[in-house]
Amino acid sequence: MADQKHLSPQAWAELLLLGVIWGASFLSIRIALDTIPVMTSVLHRVFWAMLALWLVVWMRKMTIPRSPRVWFAFLFMGLLNNAIPFSLMAWGQLYIETGLTSILNAATAVFGVLIAAFFFRDERLTRARAVGVGLGFAGVTIAIGLQNFANFNLQSIAQLAIIAGTISYALAGAWARAMLSELSPVVAAAGMLTGSTVMILPITLLVDGVPTLNLPLITWAAITYYALIATAGAYLLYYRVLAMAGAGNLMLVTLVIPPVAIILGSLLRDEALPPQAFLGFAVLALGLVILNRSRPRD
Repeated sequence: MADQKHLSPQAWAELLLLGVIWGASFLSIRIALDTIPVMTSVLHRVFWAMLALWLVVWMRKMTIPRSPRVWFAFLFMGLLNNAIPFSLMAWGQLYIETGLTSILNAATAVFGVLIAAFFFRDERLTRARAVGVGLGFAGVTIAIGLQNFANFNLQSIAQLAIIAGTISYALAGAWARAMLSELSPVVAAAGMLTGSTVMILPITLLVDGVPTLNLPLITWAAITYYALIATAGAYLLYYRVLAMAGAGNLMLVTLVIPPVAIILGSLLRDEALPPQAFLGFAVLALGLVILNRSRPRD
């Protein structure tokens, strides 16, 4: 059993960079949604990111798996980690602020702890983790607002869609550990994005029609950012930071993402979150810190 890794200055810098990249992705997705439909935006995200990662695989001369079992795992991983959460969160962003979306997205780590405790014997729910999970759920409840549970509306549905997306992310983490842990992370990410592209393409054609490439420059800039930088590039950076910092410390990136998304949403889209959202994030952040400190190994 190894102790949790120490964060070097370089690991801190790259962890913060990852948080900034992912934090800005919420704004770029929302900008693209001003011009293109939800499923089209998701297709752009997975398709261009898939091409970028397969290019990396080819340049590094990495082995491409041929086993049908592995490709089924890619397909299911693409469903859980891309198709479902990307679609739900993009749709949710049509009705709630980018900053609030990022706060609710931070609940991924909380659900991840619960799901890991259910499926894996070495991830049992200790007392400290239970406290962290409880605070996480309390923070999410506060951020959503108790009044929204009483007055159910489209905004409430959008918030629940974001939460459903975080649960899908958490399930994807467990699936990856069980089925893809022996593969190169880059190959696994490329295969996963291939699986999600295969699923999302026919849905997009059915729901949105054939995507047009005649888009405003700002839309292409947003797509380029969230597909190539915040998806393909962020996957590469994620696994680099994971190797340096360990899984426990990497959880801290969830504390960086919401402030970045909130600031950008405020500056560039004049978004203003209610005080309850900030209080909810503070409680959620405390829960995440406790969860991070309760991880004895990586």
